[in-house]
Amino acid sequence: MKHRIASLAAGLLLALSAQAQAPAKSTPAAPKPLVLKAAHLFDGRSGTLVSPGVVVIQGERIAAIGANTAVPADAKVIDLGDATLLPGFIDAHTHIASDHNDDWAQGFYEGMLRFPVEQSFHAERNARATLRAGVTTVREVGAADFVDVALRNAINQHLAEGPTMLVAAHAIGSTGGHCDNSPIPPDRMKEPGPLEGVCNGPESCRQAVREQMKFGADVIKICASGGVLSEADPVDVPQLTPDELKAIMSEAHTWRRKVAAHAHGDLAAKLAVEAGVDSIEHGSFLKPETLQLMKQKGVYLVPTRMTQEWVLAKADTYPPKIGAKARAAATAHSEMMKHALKIGVLMAFGTDAAVYPHGKNAEEFGDLVALGMAPAAALMTSSIGSAKLLGIDADTGTLEAGKYADVVAVPGDVLKNIRATEKPLLVVKHGETVKMD
Repeated sequence: MKHRIASLAAGLLLALSAQAQAPAKSTPAAPKPLVLKAAHLFDGRSGTLVSPGVVVIQGERIAAIGANTAVPADAKVIDLGDATLLPGFIDAHTHIASDHNDDWAQGFYEGMLRFPVEQSFHAERNARATLRAGVTTVREVGAADFVDVALRNAINQHLAEGPTMLVAAHAIGSTGGHCDNSPIPPDRMKEPGPLEGVCNGPESCRQAVREQMKFGADVIKICASGGVLSEADPVDVPQLTPDELKAIMSEAHTWRRKVAAHAHGDLAAKLAVEAGVDSIEHGSFLKPETLQLMKQKGVYLVPTRMTQEWVLAKADTYPPKIGAKARAAATAHSEMMKHALKIGVLMAFGTDAAVYPHGKNAEEFGDLVALGMAPAAALMTSSIGSAKLLGIDADTGTLEAGKYADVVAVPGDVLKNIRATEKPLLVVKHGETVKMD
């Protein structure tokens, strides 16, 4: 026994000696700095252009910006010439996990037949298109089968390519409402419950919030009113009671989750604002009094203007009930936006991607300017607006030292041609350049 112990001790000493003599493993070399140069830079905070524009990136973060910034000797330099450097766009209202189809009925049919795993491949394709459009961060406000949660995780693990995602899982609403299934006969489809976001009564709605958070929701999305692209519900009618809204808000806010309310109707939006919602999505029929209340309480409007333009143009291709709602909502939305701009309601950039083809997100900037918004103000609905609404302004949204290197370059002077945002020359997400294929 003593001989065996001595042998083991000798072997251990020999192994330790060999380890001590082995050369130390070298640490990976730090990545070389990346320097972006362009004729102009819009930092997303000041509302003005700096010329020329220089951004120095080290790893995932911005090391320095400004016209007089020194360029490190070992840096890789990309000179974009007559272009503007901007913060990566933040779209606060997307449905990347869903597909767009110009034929509404065909899209409905194909979506019904897809397995969740198959849909996840479609979602990743949509995420790539979104990133190449200059959108480096999104808030995904509702998806079936937790496809959005899976996509977010895959992107974070570098298994899929796309923008940084904050996700809602299933949107929450009442039976028969915009967040419920279409009125398919119940013997042919399983009726959804709180796990799928359908709730009735305060405790059922509280459970629905908990279910989404349990499975990974970063944000809670509710359907406070009816919707346009759903057949069973009037577009402007409230679909959650004050007690249901209060239960949702208290549960979500206790867990430090913000709440976004789909609300076309004025009364539905007012009830949500009074209950403590963080943002109103769409807002087609909002009256000046409700907009004033939103301003007073610091509630954001996410107008999704380009979707209103899209559904109005496509109204004749939808089923008759949907077409009528599309025309009414789009017409009212124009008047609402005039009041919102005059009152000075906080606004965040959001597009409702999937209602229109993915990758066209930046058209929202031009559509806001067409309503009378200054180009710089329109751009800041994404930078300052969406970043603050999403609670991520400490890390992204503006071009400042220490923040994530989320950058998009567009041709020329963006304040002279806001539609230049629709043709990005270069996209950088967390310091990595995106292949623009």
